[in-house]
Amino acid sequence: MNKPPSNPNAGFGRWALYSVLFGIYFAAGLAYNYYAGRNANPIAQIIFLPATAIIAINPMHAMKNESMQGGGIDTLNWMIHGLMGILFVGWVGYFGYVLFRFRRNVNPTADYTGVKSHISTYVEGLVALVEGVLLIGLAIPLWAKAVQKFPAEKDSTVVHVIAQQFLWNVWYPGKDGFGQLDLNSGNVALDGKDAKSKGNFIVKNDLKVPVGKPVIVHLSSRDVIHSFACKPLRVTQDAIPGLNIPAWFQPAKVGTYWINCAQLCGSGHYSMRASVSVVSQEDYDKFLAENQKANESGGGGGGYE
Repeated sequence: MNKPPSNPNAGFGRWALYSVLFGIYFAAGLAYNYYAGRNANPIAQIIFLPATAIIAINPMHAMKNESMQGGGIDTLNWMIHGLMGILFVGWVGYFGYVLFRFRRNVNPTADYTGVKSHISTYVEGLVALVEGVLLIGLAIPLWAKAVQKFPAEKDSTVVHVIAQQFLWNVWYPGKDGFGQLDLNSGNVALDGKDAKSKGNFIVKNDLKVPVGKPVIVHLSSRDVIHSFACKPLRVTQDAIPGLNIPAWFQPAKVGTYWINCAQLCGSGHYSMRASVSVVSQEDYDKFLAENQKANESGGGGGGYE
C-alpha cells in the first residue's frame, strides 16, 4: 500500500514565522551597527553577526562620510543592502527548507495540488512595497537633489576639471571668471591671447577647496571616458570628451582625500590619482590670490604641480 503524500502546507507557516523573526533580528542588527558606527560594542556586533558581516563588506564602511550632502546617500545605501541581505537569507533559507521538506524518500509520490497557502504572495507584495518606498521616497528625491538642485554658483566654489590619460587638470578662474583653453596645445593649457584668461591657472592632480562651502566641478575629458570619484566626499561622475558635466559636493572637515578614476581608461589607469585638499576659507583665499597674481600676465598654465 502506497504511503499517502504528505501535506505540502505543513511547516510552511512555521518557516514564514521564522523568516519574519530573522528579518526583524537582521534589521535590528543593521540599525544598531549603522547608528553606533565605529563606536559599536564588539559583543553586540557578535550578537548581530549576520548584519555586522553585511556592513563589513559594504564598500562605504571603510570610507567615512566627510561631506555634508552624503548622509542621504549613506542612508539609502544601508537600506538597500539591508533589504537585499534579508531577501538573500530568506530565499536561500526557503530554498534549503524546500529541498529538505520535500525530499524524495519522504515524498515518494508527487502531489499535483501543491501549496495552497497565499503567504508567498503576501511576502512578494511586502517586498514590492518596501522597494517602492525606497525608490519613490528616497532614491528619486536624492537623485533629483544630486543632479538637478545644484547650489547657486555665486555661493559655491566653481572649478573646471579636465581629465586626460593619466592625470587630472584643475582649472581655476581669474578675477574675471574663466577664459578659454588653447585647443591647439598638446597639453591642457590656457589661451594666452584671451584677455579673460588673465589670472586663470591650472593645477595638476590637486583640487584645493574651502571647507563647509559647496563645490561645483565642471568635468570634461580631452581623450577617453574617465570618471571622477572621491568616495569620502560621496561624489562620482563620468568625464566625457566633448561634454561639460557638472557635479557637486560639500566637504565637512579639513583634510586630504583621494580622487580615483572609476573608469578603465588605458594602461596607466591604476596611476590616475589626485588629491582633494580641503582647507580653511582663509587658506583657500590666499592660495587663489597668490596664483591669480602670478598668472595675471595671461596664459597662465602653471600654478604648481
